[in-house]
Amino acid sequence: MSENNNAEILMAQPRGFCAGVDRAINIVNEALNRFGAPIYVRHEIVHNAYVVNELRAKGAVFVDELEQVPKGGIVVFSAHGVSQEVRRDAEERGLQVYDATCPLVTKVHLEVIKMCQDGFTVLMIGHAGHPEVEGTMGQVKEGVFLIEKVGDVANLPFSATEKMAFVTQTTLSVDETKEIVEALTQKFPNIVQPRKQDICYATQNRQDAVKFMAPQVEVVIVVGSASSSNSNRLRELAEKLGVPAYMVDAPEQLKSEWFVGKRRVGLTAGASAPESLAQAIVSRIQAFGPRQVRTLDGVVEDITFSLPKNLVN
Repeated sequence: MSENNNAEILMAQPRGFCAGVDRAINIVNEALNRFGAPIYVRHEIVHNAYVVNELRAKGAVFVDELEQVPKGGIVVFSAHGVSQEVRRDAEERGLQVYDATCPLVTKVHLEVIKMCQDGFTVLMIGHAGHPEVEGTMGQVKEGVFLIEKVGDVANLPFSATEKMAFVTQTTLSVDETKEIVEALTQKFPNIVQPRKQDICYATQNRQDAVKFMAPQVEVVIVVGSASSSNSNRLRELAEKLGVPAYMVDAPEQLKSEWFVGKRRVGLTAGASAPESLAQAIVSRIQAFGPRQVRTLDGVVEDITFSLPKNLVN
């Protein structure tokens, strides 16, 4: 079709795996290589169906609760982190644990523990039921309260003079947290903020890349699973910028009508989506009609996190 002349797919930079996700997947693969199947993983190692299915095929067994792991079995904690109660439970069951918690999530855990020890009431900005939120709030027995939206701030039963502090779920959007943070600082002028904003570098970089890409394209495809918080935020951000956006985690989920009359398609991938899947989706888009692929300018990430010492020694 003539409408496809000079048609392009613009690839956001950066996109896809962050260092924490890369490390978590490497931990499961290394455990499988060293000990053989089965390796048990508590919850999805990362929120991506393609990755989970790939690891399952190699012998990883994903469980919701530790009681599903045989006594003395090998278990990997997911990148989202776990509560202290889960750690104690694993110890009591005699499980061999390899911790794939993202180091940036661990940083938030340590902040929560210290703040509570120092007598602060801690507020966590995040989504109820998300494994990262459950793990972070579960670092202490009490003293942490969840804030999901701006309206929750008004209902907090604390006075402006109490020792208050807050942390955030790492995968939330900057804009989303900004409104809540403003409401918190207005209600509690002396509230202690994290030394560094807890939204991770990868979340921020991927959102900045979408902000740069969106004005240049007519439709955005986000590679990511519905359970992925940061992938959902990328889709929402593109739509907020006025561009139709769709999230898929398999090439066959694409619909040809999304691309009719669209000269420039933007593509990004959440921090838990592999580049191999992004490329498979690019190929599927090209099957609907010829398009050149061009990678946009953006931040080049070179951060890496080392594997747990008890796995590499």
